[in-house]
Amino acid sequence: MKKAPNYSQLLNTVKQSNNVMKTSILLLAIFIYGCSGEPATAPPPPVQALPVASIVKTSETTFTEYPASIEGASDLEIRPQVSGTLDKIFVNEGALVEKGQPLFKINELPFREALNNAEAALQSAKAALLNAQLEVEKLTPLVANKVVSDFQLKSAKAAYEVAQANVASAKAGVAAASINLGYTLIKAPVNGYVGRLPKKQGSLVNPADPAPLTLLSDAHEVHVYFSLGEDDFIAFNSRYPGKTLKEKAGKIPGVALVLADQTVYAQQGKIDMVDGQFDKQTGSISLRATFPNTQGILRSGNTGKIRLGVTHQDALIVPQSATVEMQDKVFVFALADSNKVKKQPITIIGKSEGNYLVKEGVKTGDQIVLSGLDRLQEGQVIKPEKVAEKVAQLVNK
Repeated sequence: MKKAPNYSQLLNTVKQSNNVMKTSILLLAIFIYGCSGEPATAPPPPVQALPVASIVKTSETTFTEYPASIEGASDLEIRPQVSGTLDKIFVNEGALVEKGQPLFKINELPFREALNNAEAALQSAKAALLNAQLEVEKLTPLVANKVVSDFQLKSAKAAYEVAQANVASAKAGVAAASINLGYTLIKAPVNGYVGRLPKKQGSLVNPADPAPLTLLSDAHEVHVYFSLGEDDFIAFNSRYPGKTLKEKAGKIPGVALVLADQTVYAQQGKIDMVDGQFDKQTGSISLRATFPNTQGILRSGNTGKIRLGVTHQDALIVPQSATVEMQDKVFVFALADSNKVKKQPITIIGKSEGNYLVKEGVKTGDQIVLSGLDRLQEGQVIKPEKVAEKVAQLVNK
């Protein structure tokens, strides 16, 4: 019979083996630590080489745009001045017409008959005037010879004066009838473009109709209206010399018109009107600029933007690409002592073609980092690579 194993003895043997193993591992770790000396440290990051350039003063122009509406020099409603049937329409929608050119014809028959009646009434009045004159001529010698009383002559003279008044009234009737007959032919009062034609041939027209026969826009030049807020208007006034707004307007350079497709109209305009008061509801004041439109590109009802330019002498220019924005502030990385960079806030007074015009925060001669700003931190050391051109020359390219 086999002898049963001694489990207590086996368990003690395993425990002793584990203790020996732990002791060996501990001794091996102490040996490795002693041989290594100090623990290894990570190598410092390499110094970045970044382009820097010096800031100088230069002259720069900034532009501000204001929404604008365009109107023709004359936008006229063409309405009938007499009632009647529209017999003829001589023009098409959108046509360019000249002053005096016929546009519409109203049936003239009733008005021609009215003129004939007025002329007949005038002839009758003239005949009555002649009879009254003859009566006065007949009675004058008779009264002188005391054949008839003076009363009869006075009555005849009074009748003569009434006949004269009737002739004058008849002449006025003829003139009125002639004018109304002339109103049946409606002509263009100015050169311009014809608008929509809501009334068709055969329609009844009346001076009291709510809609006009058409709109006629004289657009050989256009008026462009835009508005300035109170602050902008004060700054606008302070830029130009002169005691009155009229004098200041004469010193304002030409303004540009940006069309709806963001292209700039080929010809410049001139500001020639400033409204007399601010709009109480909007807190703004209206100005008008006039642009030539010889090619007829602009039409009444167009929209666009007026672009006003302001020239800044001795301005400090910083490219927008050399700035970072944080919490509504704009910063540049300026090169400080020991080639360390310093995050410097700047105060911006305007923008021009991808550049900032700076009022405060940097000065002439300061060097700023031009690129690689996303990898920079406050106080970081860099290897500056000076750009041959200065900042002002770079941004003007």
